[in-house]
Amino acid sequence: MSSYDCLLAALLLTGNADTPAAPVEAAWADECLPALLALALDAQVLDVREQKNYFTTSACTTADLQALRRRFHDFAFLPMIEEGTRFPERKVTGEFLAFNRAYRRDLQQRLDLDAAHALHLKVILAEAEQLYAIWTAVYDARCEYYYVTVRREALRRLRDLIGAPAFYAGALPPYVPTWRFPVER
Repeated sequence: MSSYDCLLAALLLTGNADTPAAPVEAAWADECLPALLALALDAQVLDVREQKNYFTTSACTTADLQALRRRFHDFAFLPMIEEGTRFPERKVTGEFLAFNRAYRRDLQQRLDLDAAHALHLKVILAEAEQLYAIWTAVYDARCEYYYVTVRREALRRLRDLIGAPAFYAGALPPYVPTWRFPVER
């Protein structure tokens, strides 16, 4: 792979995502295909398992190049996969999610029986749902068999849910609203 191929691949991948690739660009993509695929993999806009589906024939080169450009622009500011390593592993997260669902079921049963505290219980249920959404994003981000694009989307969702400072500090809230638990003194 020459420097020329790498430069051409970078120019092709970062091109305008809103207009179709010109026929000459498709020819250039065919010319530097290994570099283009390597760059898309490195930029985490293409999963290793997906690359066999891209650029299979010359007829689909224009559409495939356009799809990669769109992904490149859509994923430009999303966290990279490596940023997910600051969060708990999938197995642990799965256990947390299971506990959250059991906690939610208990709250729902209590709500069905305790109309006097319905408003309070609904607030706690909403908090449990919010925490479930956060921990589901962690679970999806740490799931090794998901495509890289799905995992990066999950990291974006997590960053949006907890805020950038907490995301980059790796500070997650509890998986159930522990602030609602009674404390003995």
